[in-house]
Amino acid sequence: MDAITFFFMLLESLIQYLQPVGDVLDEEKHLRMELRAKRLERKRIRLEREVEQLTLKQSGGVWGEVLWFALKPWQVWAVAGLLALVLGLYFFWRKRSDEAENSSEEDEDHVSDNDLRWLLDERIQWPVQDLQRGCEWTLDLMDNYTIYFGHVLSDSFYPVLQRAIGVGSAFEGWSPREQDVVYSVFIPMTPPRGHSFHLELDSAGQGHVRNFRVRVQLECTCSREQQAEDMLCFLHHPEEELRSNQDPSLLDTLCTGSYLDVQKTARWFHQLVRAVWPALPQSHNWHLTLLPSTRSCRLKVTYGTEIFQIEMLFGVRRGDSDIFVSSQQGYAGTPSTLWLETYDVAEIKFFQHIARQAPADTLHLRCLQLFSHLQLGIGFSTYTMKTIVMHLLNTIPVSRWCRRYFLRRLGDISDNLRCCLEEKCLNHFIVGNKRLPQEISLPLDIASSEPPNLFHHLASCPVAHSQAMSEYQDLQRRLASVLLHGH
Repeated sequence: MDAITFFFMLLESLIQYLQPVGDVLDEEKHLRMELRAKRLERKRIRLEREVEQLTLKQSGGVWGEVLWFALKPWQVWAVAGLLALVLGLYFFWRKRSDEAENSSEEDEDHVSDNDLRWLLDERIQWPVQDLQRGCEWTLDLMDNYTIYFGHVLSDSFYPVLQRAIGVGSAFEGWSPREQDVVYSVFIPMTPPRGHSFHLELDSAGQGHVRNFRVRVQLECTCSREQQAEDMLCFLHHPEEELRSNQDPSLLDTLCTGSYLDVQKTARWFHQLVRAVWPALPQSHNWHLTLLPSTRSCRLKVTYGTEIFQIEMLFGVRRGDSDIFVSSQQGYAGTPSTLWLETYDVAEIKFFQHIARQAPADTLHLRCLQLFSHLQLGIGFSTYTMKTIVMHLLNTIPVSRWCRRYFLRRLGDISDNLRCCLEEKCLNHFIVGNKRLPQEISLPLDIASSEPPNLFHHLASCPVAHSQAMSEYQDLQRRLASVLLHGH
């Protein structure tokens, strides 16, 4: 092999390995190039062997003599031209890498479909779970419960329980955990006969959390229509007659003072679920275990090795909107008469809106599941990752979340998280969002409010901010390890 042949080989090697040079690549481009490494490995080994053979053939063992003194003047100019061409190709690539989103994503076509399929199906260990079946089974159970709730409570003065709505990560189509998936359902409550609900905002609550009290008010039922139901009016019939001939009002059962009590309602739910279970078709084969909880009804249903964990949340709708006040867990020491404003129903409707538009190979849920799994044990919450992905879904067309753009979208999520950490600000997705799909209905005060900052604690505590930036680096290392090494 002569010197000119060697330089042509050098040129080929530099072109092939141009992108992963030094610090000019960001992490996402580096990961994308790693997918090509397997294809190039054999060519690299062959090139090294040929270079080694060239070294053994040269006299004197001095590379300077081989590369320069052995060359004729016209060969020196040829080598200089080749080096200039390499530099030109390098700067051309740099220019292309800085172009707009479309140009960058077109560059991703160089990563073959087989490489991405290998990455998604073999390299990344996805949780082994059938969320769709679990969601369908859970909603079927809840529908059976709703039917019997209606029969049992038809003549009572307990809250009227509406059909359950699946909420949370499992019903959105993703889960950060391989096991212990919790299927959350939300059960809207409406007031019984002779009662009304009135939501009162708790002005003394924490700034980033909106809490409400549900004031229960008795209503007059003295009209001719109500008399036909043989119901006594709680307001205008004597108290002795009410005690003797009618069940107590909601104020006397599930309230503390004039306000609906979360913990009393949760205990009532537990009793109701246990009492109705033997009448359900599922009770013939499945075993029910009620789990301890003070603000919800948690249960485990088992059949052999198959297990479903379900959490039943309940609450009251704000007007005709998709926003509710809920029995979900609050901050430490939350009074039992406080109900937290929840956006779970609005968020599940957003994911359903995306699903209706998404092509068959859309991977937005895979992206969310991967990041949510990686952050376990680090410090970021799953809701943080979910919020970032929802913001991106609201700005990047769903057609650009398919497999072809998988690495690009992972880079967007990572970059967005870093920017939010640096700015110490992550806006809530629902509150104050003017770009939500039309089918999501918000109360006027929610639609016009300033979105709460989910990173408010970082802005007030430098130590927490420093720790969060360190945790971000840990998350990046985990992501790189999964994509490059499969663990």
